[in-house]
Amino acid sequence: MNFEKHASKGNEFVHRLAIRLGNEKDRERAGRVLRCVLHALRNHLSLEESFQLMAQLPMAIKGMYVDGWAPGRKHTKIKTIGKLAEEVRKEDGLSTENDFPGVSDAMDAIEAVIKTIADYVSSGELHDIVSILPSDMKSYFLEWMHTP
Repeated sequence: MNFEKHASKGNEFVHRLAIRLGNEKDRERAGRVLRCVLHALRNHLSLEESFQLMAQLPMAIKGMYVDGWAPGRKHTKIKTIGKLAEEVRKEDGLSTENDFPGVSDAMDAIEAVIKTIADYVSSGELHDIVSILPSDMKSYFLEWMHTP
C-alpha cells in the first residue's frame, strides 16, 4: 500500500473543492463541507449506489464517506434540494453558522462537492445517482455535472 499516494489523491480532491468553494487556502472548511455533503447524500443512496460511488472515489475520501456510517439503516428519499441543503447544514453541527450561514450557502457547497466528485467519478455513475433524486434536484445536478 502506498499511503502517500492515497493521501496525495485525497489532498488533491480537497484542494480542488477548496478552489470551487472560493478559498483554496481554507482546506479545513473544504474538508468539513465535503464531510457534510457526503454524509447527507449517503443517507439517501441505496447501499448498492453507495458502494458504486465509493469505488470511484480516492481512498481518503472513501474513509470520510464511511466515517460514522450505519449501512444497515434504511435510506430515505430526498424531497427537495432545499431539504438536502438543510440536512447538510445539520450535519455540520457547531460549525454551521461559519460554513453555511444560510440555505443558499449549503446549496453552493453541494454544487461545489458534486462538481468535484464529477472530476473523479464516471458520468454513468453520476447519472445513476441523479436518477434516484426528485425531479427538482435532477435539474440542479445535471446542470452542475456539465459546468466546470
